[in-house]
Amino acid sequence: MNESTALAMQDSEDSVRVVRDALEFRRPARIPRCNFFLHYPPEWRERFGPEERHTDVSVWVATEGAFFTRARRVKEEGEYVYDVDAWGRLIRSRSDAYFSEILEVPLGPGVDPDSIEFDSPLLAGRYLQNFGDAAAHDAALAEARRKFHLFAKIGGPFHRTSFVRGEVQFLMDLATDVPLARTLAEKVADHLVAIGLEALRRYDLYDTGIWIGDDMAFNQRPMFSPRIFEEVFLPIYRSMVARFREAGARFVVLHSDGNITPFLEMLVDAGIDAINPVERRAGMDPYAIRRRFPRLSMIGGMCNTELLVHGPAAAIRDETRRLIELGREGGLVLGTHTISAEVCTEHLAAYVETLDEEGVLEAEDAPRLKARQLG
Repeated sequence: MNESTALAMQDSEDSVRVVRDALEFRRPARIPRCNFFLHYPPEWRERFGPEERHTDVSVWVATEGAFFTRARRVKEEGEYVYDVDAWGRLIRSRSDAYFSEILEVPLGPGVDPDSIEFDSPLLAGRYLQNFGDAAAHDAALAEARRKFHLFAKIGGPFHRTSFVRGEVQFLMDLATDVPLARTLAEKVADHLVAIGLEALRRYDLYDTGIWIGDDMAFNQRPMFSPRIFEEVFLPIYRSMVARFREAGARFVVLHSDGNITPFLEMLVDAGIDAINPVERRAGMDPYAIRRRFPRLSMIGGMCNTELLVHGPAAAIRDETRRLIELGREGGLVLGTHTISAEVCTEHLAAYVETLDEEGVLEAEDAPRLKARQLG
């Protein structure tokens, strides 16, 4: 084993160890971090090092679309392209736009859930992450495993059912036809669980676990009531978590943007280990969450839209110290939702450098960890 390989393995072992300790409420050697960037210019790379050094966590995503074999380019028309994606949706997009327009969904009005047949979750092409070539995929996966605490990732039952039904229509189903909404969500969840189980097996990520992405809230409140969550989604989440646990997944993490505070008690009841990103602008207060749910881990907690954008730097340093203290005995992987070009260099420096300088919790590990953070 050469020196660079040994260092890479040491880094991976460090990331896995500190994230695992945090999620299991043991004092980590240092506060683990989970920061992702929409913008990372050369001057940041020069000052702070490579982008990947700001996170100990990453996800590995299969192509989970229910209609995987339908995906195709339909036509190009002027500045627009029309595609059917792996969820069976007809989407119009153009190269200079960030968002796309959904024109049609596969499960429209009058759908009979019993007539729906999804593509097999076992199709090998789903698990190549668009590399196409298995060797290239395996090399990239091995590299990711060397660097991060790597989760397998799937979507969640609300968000992915809205993909095939349409978000507005599915919200209407939840309001007016709960039995239909439940049947559709259960069918989608069964498909997602099958994808997740196969991803855990193929990527051998049992010892790190699975990440469920299910955006189901606005900044002020969830997109539907706690009663609907309890009636439709709580049994689904209980089943999903139980099936992943039975398969050997160490952790089950839920990602949802927005304010999911009204659902937290039920998510804890379902067995969710950690939530992400704990959006401060949406009223997700990590200190209040810790007091109310002392064994629910959090991945996130730093405000990316007010504090990091507007500062001042002294307030950013103070808040970083408070979050370090919150995670001192575990339960926190410190991070943000995403960091954009609105965050200036000095504000990012106040955050990153405070975490570097004060986030090492075990004195005997300080020299090695400091060298890694600076390198």
